[in-house]
Amino acid sequence: MAAIDRPANNHHQSGKRMVKKSTKVDLTPMVDLGFLLITFFVFTTTMATPTVMKVEVPFDKTTITDDICTSCVLTTVLCDNDMIQYYEGSIDTTEIKITDYKSIRQIIQQKKKKVLDVTGKKDRFVLIIKPSDNSSFKNFVDLTDEVTINQIKRYYIDGLNDAEKKKIAF
Repeated sequence: MAAIDRPANNHHQSGKRMVKKSTKVDLTPMVDLGFLLITFFVFTTTMATPTVMKVEVPFDKTTITDDICTSCVLTTVLCDNDMIQYYEGSIDTTEIKITDYKSIRQIIQQKKKKVLDVTGKKDRFVLIIKPSDNSSFKNFVDLTDEVTINQIKRYYIDGLNDAEKKKIAF
């Protein structure tokens, strides 16, 4: 706080002389405030660490031999307007269905259960994510969040091939 010292003798002189008073400013509360601000910013920056999604990319020089049964695959094609077109198995012999991001979790869970019933192993389920040119990055992140929520062990990110471009309507 600021304090004003007044001299002990209060003689009123008849001259035009100005009485000077000394002021002392106590900066202790300002230092306390500075330390509070510093600790606040230090804690908020260390607590808000960004989270990075892990995507494993294969080495291009080696051939990948992954044993995938055709009936264990669910392929999702991310489209515009927050829609997903999906099909089970091969593109040539299946029907393409349309859904949104609210009901894709239920579709994934149904397919996982179907794969478990047929093969007896829940880790045989494979999800293939194929973003189209019209899809947004938000849609891709939403679907990879569903991968994490549903604890899908095997999923692949791929581009659309020519057969899919012909058969799927954008």
